[in-house]
Amino acid sequence: MSEKKQQVSRRQFLNYTLTGVGGFMAAGMLVPMLRMAVDPVLQESAAGDLVNVGLAVEDITNEPQRVDWKIDQVDAWYESKVGKSAWVYKNDNDEIVALSPICKHLGCVVSWEGSEQFPDQFYCPCHGGRYHKDGQNIPGTPPTAPLDVYESKVENGMLYLGMAHPRGEA
Repeated sequence: MSEKKQQVSRRQFLNYTLTGVGGFMAAGMLVPMLRMAVDPVLQESAAGDLVNVGLAVEDITNEPQRVDWKIDQVDAWYESKVGKSAWVYKNDNDEIVALSPICKHLGCVVSWEGSEQFPDQFYCPCHGGRYHKDGQNIPGTPPTAPLDVYESKVENGMLYLGMAHPRGEA
């Protein structure tokens, strides 16, 4: 090696210093943005939790009744209460059935015996969609699939409902 020491010029020193400080500042700005994008993905989801809908099992009859309840929904850092609904009844086997009121045609809300022409059926007023009591769509009407079914369980005499799951094609 040469005996001459490598000297850093004033221009090189300023260049290294400004590059280091600029990189440090850029990292300081990017880390919070990266955390904001990644943190919600790492949070545990409560989407499958069953919620007490405030309906006692002894109050459930063979006639479908509408049940409304609210759930806490968290979207990233925004928390809100969201309203949910279901049509609940006991079938011939004395099993509890909870159907989603959302029509599978265009997403309107169906009602039990919503039409005088079609008693004992779920009826969608938007386009005349109809479903049997068990939620199966009636052939020849607009809906192409049966109503979704909610997960359900009974605990301490109260009905708990979870997510609605599709039953497949008609």
